Order: sequence, then structure tokens, then C-alpha cells
Amino acid sequence: MDKPVSLSAVIITFNEENNIGRCLDSIREVADEIVVVDSFSTDATQKICLGHNVKFLQHPFEGHIEQKNYAVSCAGSDYVLSLDADEALSETLKQSILAAKKKWRCDGYDLNRRTNYCGRWIRHSGWYPDTKLRLWDRRKGRWGGVNPHDRVIMDDHCRVCHLAGDLYHYSYHTINDHVEQINRFSGIAARAAYGKGRHANLLLDIVFNPLLTFFKKYILKLGILDGYPGFMIAIHTAYGKFLKYIKLRELDKQPED
Repeated sequence: MDKPVSLSAVIITFNEENNIGRCLDSIREVADEIVVVDSFSTDATQKICLGHNVKFLQHPFEGHIEQKNYAVSCAGSDYVLSLDADEALSETLKQSILAAKKKWRCDGYDLNRRTNYCGRWIRHSGWYPDTKLRLWDRRKGRWGGVNPHDRVIMDDHCRVCHLAGDLYHYSYHTINDHVEQINRFSGIAARAAYGKGRHANLLLDIVFNPLLTFFKKYILKLGILDGYPGFMIAIHTAYGKFLKYIKLRELDKQPED
């Protein structure tokens, strides 16, 4: 395809007043349309979005995958860039996206995501390069996976190319932010696993899985080189595994109706 494509950027939000402005500013140069699907925020998210001249929609939150697919369906173009509100494009990535728009050669494009953890950019810990597919032809792919860990799944035989430049991810401002998300996401993951008929094994899942997760993050994925943040990432990732499986075990113990 030699003709430049029109690109719709899609974002889902809920109480993202601290992040959404930065995200919108970063995509202004590359997006021909910006669609924000909000799940009824109670902060200034809507006001900030309307100040950036976006297409602002509100829709009940039914899950990360479901909400993101709904947002994609609201785009005016078949070519979509999907971001989270706490993400932003680097300058190099902007130029890569503009080049892809000018000469669209692949069905989808992936990129490296670099995470800022409590004010520090993480270079190891299994968090970089954190390759994500975020730019694609929606006729050939859609959001899938298991909530809350969503991913774009392309149709068979699709061609995926890699974009130069980083997607900046401003994940957690404080340790408390991380702990709160772990508690929330572990519950979502436990319910999803329970719905698929999974069960929690006391020894393998609750005892050994968290220990193995810490070892993998801190040693094998070189989290030790990220200093104190790397240690905290390893500890909290292991804690997230522990919470997921004890919550799944609780669900297993509930009496059937």
C-alpha cells in the first residue's frame, strides 16, 4: 500500500487525570482521530480529554479486553493505535509511526515499552524490552488473552513488523500504587482462572510459584541490576502470584449454589 493511511488512536480511561494529558499530547502529531472510551470517571479525566478535542465516549467497564475491543470498534479508521492512558510515545517512536502511516507495509506493528517505576526507568527485571503490538489493521486482529493481561492477537499468516523507538509507560508513582494494582489485578486473574476451571495447588501454586517468580525476576531477568526498584518489582510480582492463587483457592472453597 503506497497511499498514506488515516490513523485512529484509541484509549480507555477511568480516573486518569494524572496521566491522560501526557498521553494525548504525545499522539497529537501521529493520530488523525483520537477516541477515548471512559468508564464514568469521577475526576477531571473528561474535562482534560475534551480540552484536547477528542472523541469522548462513556461505556460501562466489562473487562480490559472487552473495553479495548469496544474502543477499537468506535474508531473511524481501520488502522488503529491503541494506548493505555499511562503511556506516551517517544520522539523516535512518533517518527516510526509516521513512516508506517506513509507506507503501510505490514498487518501490524509491535514496539518496545519502557517502564518508569517510582521515578526510575527500568532496564531489566523482564520489563524491558517489553514488546507490545499496538498498531494494526483492526480487520486482521483484535484484543484477546485473559483479563487483566490483554494482548492483540493477529489472524493467521499476518505479517508483523517492529517499530523503532520506545513506548514510555508511567506505571507506578509510589509503592502503594503497585500494591493496590496487585490486589485488584490478582482478584481479576483469580476469577478468570476460576471461570476456566482452574484450581490452586497449595504446594505448587501458593508456595513454589511465588518463589520461582522472584528468582526469575531478580536473578534470571537481571532485576538485581535495577537496584532497589528491581528488588521491589521482583517481590511484588511474586506477591501478585501468591495473591492470585490464594484468592483462587478461596473461590474453590465457596459452597456451590
